[in-house]
Amino acid sequence: MRLTAQRPARGKHRKITTSQTTGRVALVAVAAGAVSTAGIGGATAATLQAQDQAPASSEVAAVDVELAATDTALPLDATQVAPQILAISEYKPVANLEEQLDKAVEYAAERTEAAAAEAAAAQAPSASVVKPTEGTFTSGFGMRWGSLHAGLDIANVVGTPILAAMGGTVIDSGPASGFGQWIRIQHDDGSIAVYGHMETLDVSVGEQVTAGQKIAGMGNRGFSTGSHLHFELYPTGSGAVDPAPWFAQHGITF
Repeated sequence: MRLTAQRPARGKHRKITTSQTTGRVALVAVAAGAVSTAGIGGATAATLQAQDQAPASSEVAAVDVELAATDTALPLDATQVAPQILAISEYKPVANLEEQLDKAVEYAAERTEAAAAEAAAAQAPSASVVKPTEGTFTSGFGMRWGSLHAGLDIANVVGTPILAAMGGTVIDSGPASGFGQWIRIQHDDGSIAVYGHMETLDVSVGEQVTAGQKIAGMGNRGFSTGSHLHFELYPTGSGAVDPAPWFAQHGITF
């Protein structure tokens, strides 16, 4: 008996399962997403991949569809999009700028000069104390001939200028026992200086004198063995002390 193979009737189409249809939809969606990010080349590759690979089950297709649907670009934050604007005040030229600069420079110079003067005064206290005369140191403070020699002696020729060691007020100027003639000056700090044996006197009582001012001429008057200046110092107005250390503190030696 001759068997005839049955061929499918014309016009009938092959049945496509639901899983196959879903898989192709998912892959097409993925391919569409690729087009938006990778361009034409990416879309072509995604299409070829969709034709060659089909998902094995409907569950895999569902996952692909969900991922494709949620794969959307997040909007940028407003601070990332809008440029930052800085508040800058409008520039306005200063009136009389050159004049103000000149005044500032002048003020700075005055302050610098004043500071330098203060520093110099602090470093040179001897400016307020001067050596009372020039000559040879012949005798110091201490016991001599059985009694206290309450000052120091500087010898030189008659008429050698005698200067005020410090500024102050003349409280005595004239004859004095033992000194022949003397001058006493009270300083601003209350101390008193005594000058003795002078030949001439150049200042009078009540007169204001400055440090270094000539007040007398050296002599040999009173109880004296030669022309010299006898100088005494009373820091509190009474009680004589050795003048040499006081002068030394101000850089003056004999």
